[in-house]
Amino acid sequence: MTNWVTISAFTTGGGTLVLAGATFASVRSANRSSRAAERSLLAGIRPLLMTSRSSDPTLKVGFADNHYVHLPGGTATAEVTEEAIYLTMSVRNVGNGIAIMHGWRIELSRDISGMTRPEVSDFHRLTRDLYVAVGDVSFWQGAFRDPTETDFSEVSARIKEPERMFLDILYGDHQGGQRVISRFSLVPRPDGAWFPTVVRHWNVDQPDPR
Repeated sequence: MTNWVTISAFTTGGGTLVLAGATFASVRSANRSSRAAERSLLAGIRPLLMTSRSSDPTLKVGFADNHYVHLPGGTATAEVTEEAIYLTMSVRNVGNGIAIMHGWRIELSRDISGMTRPEVSDFHRLTRDLYVAVGDVSFWQGAFRDPTETDFSEVSARIKEPERMFLDILYGDHQGGQRVISRFSLVPRPDGAWFPTVVRHWNVDQPDPR
């Protein structure tokens, strides 16, 4: 005799299992689509700083103590006084989103092999955020104002020699994410200016591709 109750139970259970499988597959597909959309969105607002071109315009950079610097495209400047060290660099944003610079540091190591990403806690915070529009040129600026600081004397000596230095800039997108550390080499030129070249980029908030 056919047990319709048992058959009905098995049929219901099978249908529930099929539905669960379909739901699981749908959720996985939706998650993949969501991650892909998120990656696409982030790529669309990701900044990337490089050195500017020599043909880019000269910028006038002012410091809080009314010290001013004229910064030609494709160059950096380094000046030493008894009270302060003034540093500037012309930069261009070649990424897809606005770049907001948050901090900086000078790397005084002379060894350019085996470079590792510096810690975010090692950076000097900028007095104000500096913005670089997409495809546009702007500037970075920084200053040492404590002559008793160890870095003050070392950076001062490098400028007076003059001798190459490395500049690290910490920046991210306009939402505060996708932070990147870009390292620039500052090489002194005979005319007193400094020639900057980008050396390496490190991701902070995302896996590093290396």
